[in-house]
Amino acid sequence: MRVIDVPTTGREAHGGARHRCAAGRVGVGLAVIAEVGLAVSGCTSSGGSATSHPSRSTSVSASVLAPLHGNYSPSIDPANFVQTIDNRYWPLTPGAGYRYEGVRGSTPQIDDEVVLRGTKQILGVTCTVVRDTVSEGGRPVERTFDWYAQDRQGNVWYMGEDSLELKNGHMVKASDSWKSGVNGAKPGIIMPGHPQRGDAYRQEYYPPGEALDQARVLRLDGRLKVPYGAFTHVLVTSERSPLEPQTEQKYYAPGLGEVAERVVRGHHEEFQLVRVTR
Repeated sequence: MRVIDVPTTGREAHGGARHRCAAGRVGVGLAVIAEVGLAVSGCTSSGGSATSHPSRSTSVSASVLAPLHGNYSPSIDPANFVQTIDNRYWPLTPGAGYRYEGVRGSTPQIDDEVVLRGTKQILGVTCTVVRDTVSEGGRPVERTFDWYAQDRQGNVWYMGEDSLELKNGHMVKASDSWKSGVNGAKPGIIMPGHPQRGDAYRQEYYPPGEALDQARVLRLDGRLKVPYGAFTHVLVTSERSPLEPQTEQKYYAPGLGEVAERVVRGHHEEFQLVRVTR
């Protein structure tokens, strides 16, 4: 395995559908994580390239923009959004693909994510589309189209998802599909522009009780090894939903995106990044 110390201005992509709190997502054994642990690496910087988005220096924390408590009314101004998603921990380059392997419960799964070249308009904002396909035994069992957009402060907003699941041999629309602006659904922040330890923020809001995920930043100085490589300066988050009795931790490498995920409270589920294509 090679060690990858990714530059802070890197713009490699990561397909971004790993957002729901262990709700049918792929996993893999992370014995290597336990072996390596999360050691201090001395890196506490955050955010994307300041040269591409000068206004990031005046950014407001994700805890303020997408609060967990009180009346939730995020402000979405299309003029405050940019075309390129180059957040340090959640970069999305059209055409890039990512494969994750693992297990959910006792069932091996493969999760293939592709950043599509097409876009979708939501609340007047041009969103990047990520297709996420979960397979078991070579057969798709879930397919989700996730919609993301980045503001000028570097925050990546999660604007909704069109989720399909296999039932009786056919793909049907899942109940947790949602779109910002429809039936009370509102966007959340999937990745802050400047994550800081202790930040807590809402990732999605679909009030009928289908999508209420939230996250908290645990640290920005982790080290991690997965089949795709070994990483330093890893961002670690804890993510949960009040709708589900479980908690998961996610691991993000700067310049690349999510490289690992595991449920730490609840059913057995974990995965690792094994391949990246461009």
